[in-house]
Amino acid sequence: MTSTIKDVARNTGLSIGTISKFINGGIVLDRNKVIIEKAISELDFKVNEMARGLKTNKSKTIGIILPSLENFFCTSIVAYVEQYLSKYGYSTIICNYREDPEVEKEKLKFFLNKMVDGIVIIPSGKVKTEIVDALNRGTPVVIIDRLLKGIICDAVLVDNFNASYNAVEQLIIRGHKRIAIICGPENVYTSDERLKGYMSVYENYNMEVDLNLVKFGDYYLKSGYDLCLQLIEMENPPTAIFVTNYDMTLGVITAMNEKNINVPKEFSLIGFDNIGMSKIVKPALSIVIQPMEQMGEAVANLMLKRLEGDNTNFPSIIRLKAELVIKDSVSNLE
Repeated sequence: MTSTIKDVARNTGLSIGTISKFINGGIVLDRNKVIIEKAISELDFKVNEMARGLKTNKSKTIGIILPSLENFFCTSIVAYVEQYLSKYGYSTIICNYREDPEVEKEKLKFFLNKMVDGIVIIPSGKVKTEIVDALNRGTPVVIIDRLLKGIICDAVLVDNFNASYNAVEQLIIRGHKRIAIICGPENVYTSDERLKGYMSVYENYNMEVDLNLVKFGDYYLKSGYDLCLQLIEMENPPTAIFVTNYDMTLGVITAMNEKNINVPKEFSLIGFDNIGMSKIVKPALSIVIQPMEQMGEAVANLMLKRLEGDNTNFPSIIRLKAELVIKDSVSNLE
């Protein structure tokens, strides 16, 4: 026979109100928490999520919409967001819109029809109307990684401008003048900000940018591979390459390995996002590290704040700093 909340209350000697508060993510005394968890385990008590949702108008579910499940950044962020939300009793539904804005719109509508409590999204930039509709319905939305012009919405970002500026500046300080950058797609917020950082450091050092060294990829491995081949085969190639995401960095490393390029003697290289990879690759890879765990925690905390009805400082735009680690893949030309 299925155990009920009354059985848990009877077993613990606590009120139904206290038990209900606990299973709905509320804060109870530590000693009561221990007692309740023990009783739930012994009685094999299961929360009827459907019944609870009908009663409270809350599903305890957050919808997460990503452009790709093959992208290292996307999957890493989701893992941390899910980890922190689960501590407060929230489940997540993850949808991949496969870089297709039409699919993205469908996923947003799906979540609203499912009556999720909140939505976390890395947007394409082409779903502004749908995000506004969600906000107008009272569904909290937190954007990751990409600001959308004209949308008043909470967001958690990395300071992409300075992340790029600092990386390119370190190359210039070491004597590099012809520095290539492999960006993401044009007119995507993160890509634009990283390119602005690149341009700004050249301007501040009174150096001229060779636009032939500015390449636009799609944040996937093959584009990094193809663009690297273009750069190293130029008549007047760069002395250094800055790659602005993890997957394209893998593509660049693959291309250089296939061509037996000596890093950093022939080309210096700064990549993006994975400190683990920087330790495995030889020579040790210089890398820009985004604070993914910190981002995931910030997204979850901001969502929980809105779900609790706290709308202070709306919209909150949280910008976190990236870390630059210079290793053996960068040479000193001076």
